[in-house]
Amino acid sequence: MARRRVSKGLWQKLQPLIPVFSPSTKGGPRTRSVSDEAAFQGILYVLETGIPWEDLPQALVYGSGMTCWRRLREWQAAGVWQRLHLATLEHLREYDQIDGSRASIDGSSVPKPLGCQETGPNPTDRGKLGSKRYIIVDARGVPLVVLVSGANRHDSMLFERCLDALPAVKGLSGRPRCRPSKLHADKGYDYKRCRDYLKRRGITGRIARKGIESSKRLGKHRWVVERTHGWFAGFGKLRIRFERQLQTHLALLLLAASIICSRFIERSC
Repeated sequence: MARRRVSKGLWQKLQPLIPVFSPSTKGGPRTRSVSDEAAFQGILYVLETGIPWEDLPQALVYGSGMTCWRRLREWQAAGVWQRLHLATLEHLREYDQIDGSRASIDGSSVPKPLGCQETGPNPTDRGKLGSKRYIIVDARGVPLVVLVSGANRHDSMLFERCLDALPAVKGLSGRPRCRPSKLHADKGYDYKRCRDYLKRRGITGRIARKGIESSKRLGKHRWVVERTHGWFAGFGKLRIRFERQLQTHLALLLLAASIICSRFIERSC
């Protein structure tokens, strides 16, 4: 599978976020045989191609797949991937490339062969186990929030949680922006609770009404969230949720969101 080039700038943002390696007091190696940059390249290779970790080619000199997997988990536990995503958003914000005039929210189900955290029977896939990826994007499709739930949970159940997760993005003068002016959503969010929540946050709601409006009327603005879901699905490791542990799967999603943001940076900054 051909790999898309990942900007060198992404590694430059990641490097200062990585905690300093501290050897165990109980013994073990004093230094790491695989550099952080090599491990990062190995993680990218697995994320993009979707191969099992243990099948990472040794000829690429990225270290073993298990080394890359452990580094991914270690950095997730330290909050590195969340901070990397925020760093790419702040870069875009610095160049006024985050359009907060409107945002869109949507969920997308992915199959999960084995049961684990945040999975459930998918009612749209004959009750097979799956997870659901929720994202909020700006008017251009820049991913601002990525969350995960079981495929059996209704979209509206994560509405408040997604909006509460919107980051305060610095980069321009004045207070960091943490909410859009408008939010577009489909009929899955047509509940009084959701509309009342938007009013309390001072956000104009554009939610399709059941039995009254067609969701297609919102296509003029909502297509960007569908496109961003397509970008996430373009990463081989995210087409199916292979990771049993939620935090490992979330780490890959946050890295994918950072890569998508870095592509906007390459084009616009």
